[in-house]
Amino acid sequence: MKNVIPFAILVLVSILGLYKMGVPTTIVTEGLNTGDIAWMLVATALVLIMTPGLALFYGGMVNPKNVISTMLQSFVMMGIISVLWVVVGFSLAFGDTIGGFVGNPATFFMFQGVMDGKPWSLAPTIPLMLFAMFQLKFAVITPALITGSFSERIRFTSYILFAVLFSLFIYAPLAHWTWHPEGFLFKLGVLDFAGGTVVHISAGCAALAAALYLGKRKVESQVGPANIPFVLIGTGLLWFGWFGFNAGSAVGSGPLAVSALATTNFAAAAAGIAWMLFEAARGKKPTAMGFAIGAVVGLVAITPAAGFVTVPASIFIGTVASVVSNIVVGLRAKTELDDTLDVFPCHGVGGIVGMLMTGIFAHQAVNAANTTGNGLFFGETTLFVAHLMALGIVVVFSFVGSYVLLIITNLISPLRVSEKEELEGLDISQHEEKTLVATLINQ
Repeated sequence: MKNVIPFAILVLVSILGLYKMGVPTTIVTEGLNTGDIAWMLVATALVLIMTPGLALFYGGMVNPKNVISTMLQSFVMMGIISVLWVVVGFSLAFGDTIGGFVGNPATFFMFQGVMDGKPWSLAPTIPLMLFAMFQLKFAVITPALITGSFSERIRFTSYILFAVLFSLFIYAPLAHWTWHPEGFLFKLGVLDFAGGTVVHISAGCAALAAALYLGKRKVESQVGPANIPFVLIGTGLLWFGWFGFNAGSAVGSGPLAVSALATTNFAAAAAGIAWMLFEAARGKKPTAMGFAIGAVVGLVAITPAAGFVTVPASIFIGTVASVVSNIVVGLRAKTELDDTLDVFPCHGVGGIVGMLMTGIFAHQAVNAANTTGNGLFFGETTLFVAHLMALGIVVVFSFVGSYVLLIITNLISPLRVSEKEELEGLDISQHEEKTLVATLINQ
């Protein structure tokens, strides 16, 4: 009976969509720019490819008997969150504000008024539908990022429930706080160009909460990463897609998009090199995994700053974030915390470093939309203080909120697989599928 309920909900949503379908009367075209529209169509597609990239990145790191499960946890979000976004997600994130904390769920319910609506106030040259689709891709990848913390031990159906709750009660409010003109962090003057706060800090803190709540894996893996070439391909797709993630957040095809693309590239490059050199300085050999993880940390750290800092600053940000995350990974390894793929040290800490660095190196000459002021490096304190305040609020909200949602999810549907299922591997126990590599290892 439990398996029938989700199907019944989807059918109900489909019927409700037909009931509310409506037909656009007059589609707003005034003020739109075809060049901006063309770039944002490309950027939206680029951001989507990051989720398959993440699937390869995570899937290559886990035990061979958990590759399919790990990858599917990312891929399935493209389906689940897409439907949720149409029903109520976009409204909660970008609908008419309720006290600066969340959007009115009725504003764009079932995407009403999106096709023919006025462009978003901060993206006046592209259709509202395109803005909604671009933002959807951010909502898709955020819960997928969390999965690396509880890989190899979570029930698939319970994960889906948690991801839905996280998207509704953590992600959407954070997006509203930060990116809606009436959001309280936006009014505080907090700068988050492409999601360092909304995406990476929230996912990293949720990952920490999940690792603490679910506890250690009961079965210690005796096998190394399933496929390091997968990790490298995933890194390449993430780096490629991140140009849409960051440069697309300029919501136009002008010089700001070019600047954000450049800072994104150089932060990733510096961070990948820094990770390898830092490990070499401690007597370790340079590894493919090390460069890949370092590059991703650099991409995470530059995300909030991409459209507010210069290229030299981006190199510094990538380098510092890479070293700090590497140190935290080492510290985590000495504890009992089982954050399987080090999501908190890489995404959480990387996002935190990026947010603080934005408060240090942002300059109004790079982006006139920054009305808060210049960063601490330039002798001003207003922006940095705002970021310190916001950091505390976001970390506490994301961690505590996610922990509560994990408790609620576990009460409805137990989160952990049994020890037998964990030993068997989640590919078989959750999906009745397995890779050729897993088959050969078991022979």
